[in-house]
Parts: sequence; C-alpha cells; structure tokens
Amino acid sequence: MLVAVAAFGCDRAVEPYAPGEKPEQPDLSRIFPEGAERAAEKKGGGPMGGAAASGMPGAPAAAAGRDAPPAAGGDGAPLSGTIALAPGFETRVPAGATPPKFPMEFSIGPDDRMIKTMPFEGPLQLSARLDADGNAMTRVPGDLQGQTPEPHQPGESGIAIVIDQVM
Repeated sequence: MLVAVAAFGCDRAVEPYAPGEKPEQPDLSRIFPEGAERAAEKKGGGPMGGAAASGMPGAPAAAAGRDAPPAAGGDGAPLSGTIALAPGFETRVPAGATPPKFPMEFSIGPDDRMIKTMPFEGPLQLSARLDADGNAMTRVPGDLQGQTPEPHQPGESGIAIVIDQVM
C-alpha cells in the first residue's frame, strides 16, 4: 500500500535523467527584464560581457550583477509630490503604525531602487501604504494604501497620492 501511495501520490512531473545530457543555463529573460546592462551587452556591451562576468557560460549580466555598479542608463530625475489621507481615514490608521504628519511630501528617484541595476524609467505607477507592522514586505488586513490613478514619468512633480483604501 505504501509503495502505491508513493508511486501514484507524487505529481512533480520530473523527467528522468538521460545519460549524456548536457546541463544548460535556463532562459532568465522572462524573470529578469532587459535592463541597461543587458541592452549594452546586446550592443557589444561592456568589457567583460555577461558570461565572463559571472563565470558561467551563457549567464545573463543580470545574474552576475550583484557586485556590479548601478546601470548608467535610464537614471531619470526623481518624481515628487504629496501623500495625503482621504477624509475620514485619520481614524482608520492601524494601531501599530507610526504615521507621519499628513499631508507629507515625497521624492522618489534612482537612489531608491531596490534593484540598482534596473533602469529608472517610466511610466511608473506610484503607490503608498501605511503599514501596521513596520515591515514593508508584508501586507496585513487593516493596512491603508492608495495609488495614483495614472502612471508618471521620471522628473514629474506635483503628484498626489491619496491613501483611500483599507486592505
């Protein structure tokens, strides 16, 4: 019975190993969009190229770029504006949140990128969240958020984000 469960209970769809099969790098272009470093590689690129920089044949430059400097292209000017709470949302601020005084001014630019090798180019959809637990990576019920109705280009100012939604 245990053998039957093991044989029929696994649905991993793993193909068997074929003797003589050569390993190859996966196509990461669907995961890592083309940034300035990969665009430069296509044009004849940097002095080392993607494969030499990573030490892996055929590896994209994005995989090698952990210690690489930020991409030179696509570093647009910061966007700026204000973030405000919608009327009535002052009483909905989560108990654990440390809210700033609203309305508050913001500026976000190339130095604020989480992935420094990604170009800072538009259009960019901006959003703001008032997070109860202080961890920007989590989203919990009761967090407040808002976003711009349309995307914006680097260098724009006077952008208004209104926090008007409860998660």
